[in-house]
Amino acid sequence: MIESLHLPLILAAAFLASASPGPSTMAIAGTSMNVGRRAGLVLALGIASGSLAWSTMAALGMSAVMMANAWTFEVLRYAGAGYLIYLAIRAGRSALSSRAAETRNPGAASFASTFGRGIAMHLTNPKAILFFSALYSVGMPANATPAQLALVIGCVGLQSLSIFVCYAMLFSNPRMVRIYGRLRRGFEATFALAFGYAGFRLLTARLTG
Repeated sequence: MIESLHLPLILAAAFLASASPGPSTMAIAGTSMNVGRRAGLVLALGIASGSLAWSTMAALGMSAVMMANAWTFEVLRYAGAGYLIYLAIRAGRSALSSRAAETRNPGAASFASTFGRGIAMHLTNPKAILFFSALYSVGMPANATPAQLALVIGCVGLQSLSIFVCYAMLFSNPRMVRIYGRLRRGFEATFALAFGYAGFRLLTARLTG
Protein backbone atom coordinates (compact mmCIF):
# COMPACT_ATOMS: atom_id res chain seq x y z
CA MET A 1 0.00 0.00 0.00
CA ILE A 2 1.28 3.45 -0.88
CA GLU A 3 1.90 5.42 2.31
CA SER A 4 2.85 8.85 0.92
CA LEU A 5 1.82 11.14 -1.89
CA HIS A 6 4.09 11.10 -4.97
CA LEU A 7 3.08 14.38 -6.58
CA PRO A 8 6.15 14.67 -8.88
CA LEU A 9 5.38 11.23 -10.35
CA ILE A 10 1.75 12.16 -10.93
CA LEU A 11 2.66 15.48 -12.55
CA ALA A 12 5.35 13.93 -14.76
CA ALA A 13 3.00 11.26 -16.11
CA ALA A 14 0.15 13.75 -16.55
CA PHE A 15 2.51 16.13 -18.37
CA LEU A 16 3.51 13.45 -20.87
CA ALA A 17 -0.11 12.54 -21.46
CA SER A 18 -1.22 16.15 -21.99
CA ALA A 19 1.76 17.32 -24.03
CA SER A 20 1.90 14.32 -26.37
CA PRO A 21 0.36 14.89 -29.81
CA GLY A 22 -3.22 13.69 -29.88
CA PRO A 23 -6.77 14.71 -30.85
CA SER A 24 -6.90 17.51 -28.28
CA THR A 25 -3.61 19.11 -29.29
CA MET A 26 -4.50 18.69 -32.98
CA ALA A 27 -7.83 20.43 -32.42
CA ILE A 28 -6.19 23.30 -30.56
CA ALA A 29 -3.55 23.69 -33.27
CA GLY A 30 -6.11 23.69 -36.09
CA THR A 31 -8.46 26.11 -34.36
CA SER A 32 -5.66 28.48 -33.39
CA MET A 33 -4.23 28.63 -36.92
CA ASN A 34 -7.53 28.72 -38.79
CA VAL A 35 -9.78 30.77 -36.49
CA GLY A 36 -7.42 32.71 -34.26
CA ARG A 37 -5.75 32.91 -30.87
CA ARG A 38 -8.84 33.69 -28.83
CA ALA A 39 -10.76 30.75 -30.28
CA GLY A 40 -7.76 28.50 -29.66
CA LEU A 41 -7.55 29.65 -26.05
CA VAL A 42 -11.28 29.08 -25.55
CA LEU A 43 -11.00 25.57 -26.96
CA ALA A 44 -7.97 24.93 -24.73
CA LEU A 45 -10.00 26.04 -21.71
CA GLY A 46 -12.83 23.70 -22.67
CA ILE A 47 -10.51 20.74 -23.12
CA ALA A 48 -8.77 21.49 -19.82
CA SER A 49 -12.17 21.67 -18.11
CA GLY A 50 -13.09 18.25 -19.46
CA SER A 51 -9.75 16.87 -18.29
CA LEU A 52 -10.31 18.40 -14.85
CA ALA A 53 -13.71 16.71 -14.63
CA TRP A 54 -12.26 13.26 -15.35
CA SER A 55 -9.37 13.90 -12.97
CA THR A 56 -11.75 14.88 -10.18
CA MET A 57 -13.99 11.86 -10.74
CA ALA A 58 -10.98 9.54 -10.77
CA ALA A 59 -9.62 11.01 -7.53
CA LEU A 60 -13.02 10.54 -5.89
CA GLY A 61 -13.20 6.91 -7.00
CA MET A 62 -15.96 7.36 -9.57
CA SER A 63 -14.16 5.05 -12.00
CA ALA A 64 -15.20 2.07 -9.87
CA VAL A 65 -18.84 3.14 -10.13
CA MET A 66 -18.53 3.50 -13.90
CA MET A 67 -16.81 0.13 -14.18
CA ALA A 68 -19.77 -1.43 -12.40
CA ASN A 69 -21.99 0.08 -15.11
CA ALA A 70 -20.04 -0.80 -18.22
CA TRP A 71 -22.71 0.59 -20.53
CA THR A 72 -21.67 4.13 -19.56
CA PHE A 73 -18.22 3.49 -20.99
CA GLU A 74 -19.72 2.07 -24.15
CA VAL A 75 -22.00 5.07 -24.68
CA LEU A 76 -19.13 7.50 -24.19
CA ARG A 77 -16.81 5.43 -26.36
CA TYR A 78 -19.17 5.41 -29.33
CA ALA A 79 -20.00 9.08 -28.87
CA GLY A 80 -16.32 10.02 -28.71
CA ALA A 81 -15.40 7.88 -31.71
CA GLY A 82 -18.28 9.36 -33.70
CA TYR A 83 -17.21 12.90 -32.88
CA LEU A 84 -13.60 12.24 -33.86
CA ILE A 85 -14.69 10.67 -37.14
CA TYR A 86 -16.88 13.72 -37.78
CA LEU A 87 -13.84 15.95 -37.24
CA ALA A 88 -11.84 13.74 -39.60
CA ILE A 89 -14.49 14.04 -42.32
CA ARG A 90 -14.70 17.80 -41.90
CA ALA A 91 -10.92 18.17 -42.07
CA GLY A 92 -10.79 15.83 -45.06
CA ARG A 93 -13.36 17.87 -46.95
CA SER A 94 -11.38 21.01 -46.21
CA ALA A 95 -8.19 19.35 -47.47
CA LEU A 96 -9.88 18.39 -50.73
CA SER A 97 -11.24 21.89 -51.23
CA SER A 98 -9.10 24.25 -53.28
CA ARG A 99 -10.77 27.31 -51.77
CA ALA A 100 -8.43 29.40 -49.66
CA ALA A 101 -9.16 29.59 -45.96
CA GLU A 102 -11.20 32.61 -44.94
CA THR A 103 -10.31 34.83 -42.02
CA ARG A 104 -12.91 34.34 -39.32
CA ASN A 105 -14.04 36.64 -36.54
CA PRO A 106 -15.98 34.49 -34.09
CA GLY A 107 -18.42 36.17 -31.74
CA ALA A 108 -19.55 35.31 -28.23
CA ALA A 109 -21.87 32.55 -29.45
CA SER A 110 -19.04 30.95 -31.40
CA PHE A 111 -16.78 31.11 -28.38
CA ALA A 112 -19.45 29.37 -26.29
CA SER A 113 -19.80 26.60 -28.86
CA THR A 114 -16.00 26.31 -29.11
CA PHE A 115 -15.77 25.90 -25.33
CA GLY A 116 -18.51 23.29 -25.49
CA ARG A 117 -16.67 21.38 -28.21
CA GLY A 118 -13.57 21.33 -26.05
CA ILE A 119 -15.46 19.87 -23.09
CA ALA A 120 -17.26 17.36 -25.31
CA MET A 121 -14.02 16.22 -26.91
CA HIS A 122 -12.58 15.23 -23.54
CA LEU A 123 -15.70 14.00 -21.76
CA THR A 124 -16.50 11.60 -24.60
CA ASN A 125 -13.12 9.89 -24.14
CA PRO A 126 -13.68 7.42 -21.26
CA LYS A 127 -10.05 6.29 -21.46
CA ALA A 128 -9.19 9.51 -19.63
CA ILE A 129 -10.76 8.43 -16.35
CA LEU A 130 -9.02 5.06 -16.63
CA PHE A 131 -5.70 6.85 -17.10
CA PHE A 132 -6.24 9.12 -14.10
CA SER A 133 -7.45 6.21 -11.96
CA ALA A 134 -4.34 4.17 -12.74
CA LEU A 135 -2.12 7.20 -12.19
CA TYR A 136 -3.65 8.09 -8.84
CA SER A 137 -3.56 4.49 -7.64
CA VAL A 138 0.21 4.53 -8.19
CA GLY A 139 0.98 8.00 -6.88
CA MET A 140 -1.65 8.64 -4.23
CA PRO A 141 -2.10 6.84 -0.88
CA ALA A 142 -5.39 5.02 -0.32
CA ASN A 143 -5.99 7.10 2.80
CA ALA A 144 -5.36 10.43 1.08
CA THR A 145 -6.81 13.41 2.92
CA PRO A 146 -9.21 15.88 1.28
CA ALA A 147 -6.37 18.42 1.25
CA GLN A 148 -4.12 15.99 -0.64
CA LEU A 149 -6.89 15.21 -3.14
CA ALA A 150 -7.48 18.92 -3.70
CA LEU A 151 -3.73 19.53 -4.12
CA VAL A 152 -3.35 16.79 -6.75
CA ILE A 153 -6.49 17.74 -8.67
CA GLY A 154 -5.52 21.42 -8.66
CA CYS A 155 -1.90 20.85 -9.72
CA VAL A 156 -2.81 18.41 -12.50
CA GLY A 157 -5.57 20.73 -13.74
CA LEU A 158 -3.33 23.81 -13.73
CA GLN A 159 -0.56 21.92 -15.51
CA SER A 160 -2.93 20.65 -18.21
CA LEU A 161 -4.38 24.12 -18.75
CA SER A 162 -0.89 25.60 -19.05
CA ILE A 163 0.10 23.03 -21.68
CA PHE A 164 -3.02 23.56 -23.77
CA VAL A 165 -2.71 27.35 -23.53
CA CYS A 166 0.90 27.10 -24.72
CA TYR A 167 -0.26 25.09 -27.75
CA ALA A 168 -2.87 27.74 -28.53
CA MET A 169 -0.32 30.54 -28.23
CA LEU A 170 2.25 28.68 -30.32
CA PHE A 171 -0.03 27.81 -33.22
CA SER A 172 -1.70 31.23 -33.30
CA ASN A 173 1.67 32.89 -33.79
CA PRO A 174 1.55 35.00 -36.99
CA ARG A 175 4.36 32.96 -38.52
CA MET A 176 2.46 29.71 -37.93
CA VAL A 177 -0.70 31.27 -39.35
CA ARG A 178 1.18 32.26 -42.51
CA ILE A 179 2.61 28.77 -42.83
CA TYR A 180 -0.87 27.35 -42.39
CA GLY A 181 -2.16 29.66 -45.10
CA ARG A 182 0.42 28.32 -47.55
CA LEU A 183 0.14 24.68 -46.54
CA ARG A 184 -3.51 24.60 -45.49
CA ARG A 185 -4.46 21.50 -47.45
CA GLY A 186 -1.50 19.55 -46.07
CA PHE A 187 -2.38 20.56 -42.51
CA GLU A 188 -6.03 19.63 -42.98
CA ALA A 189 -5.07 16.26 -44.47
CA THR A 190 -2.86 15.61 -41.44
CA PHE A 191 -5.69 16.57 -39.10
CA ALA A 192 -8.07 14.28 -40.99
CA LEU A 193 -5.72 11.31 -40.68
CA ALA A 194 -5.03 12.01 -37.00
CA PHE A 195 -8.69 12.40 -36.06
CA GLY A 196 -9.68 9.37 -38.12
CA TYR A 197 -7.00 7.20 -36.54
CA ALA A 198 -7.93 8.35 -33.03
CA GLY A 199 -11.61 7.67 -33.72
CA PHE A 200 -10.83 4.19 -35.02
CA ARG A 201 -8.66 3.41 -32.00
CA LEU A 202 -11.35 4.57 -29.60
CA LEU A 203 -14.03 2.66 -31.51
CA THR A 204 -12.08 -0.59 -31.34
CA ALA A 205 -10.65 -0.12 -27.83
CA ARG A 206 -11.41 -2.60 -25.07
CA LEU A 207 -12.12 -0.40 -22.08
CA THR A 208 -13.70 -2.91 -19.75
CA GLY A 209 -13.49 -6.53 -18.72
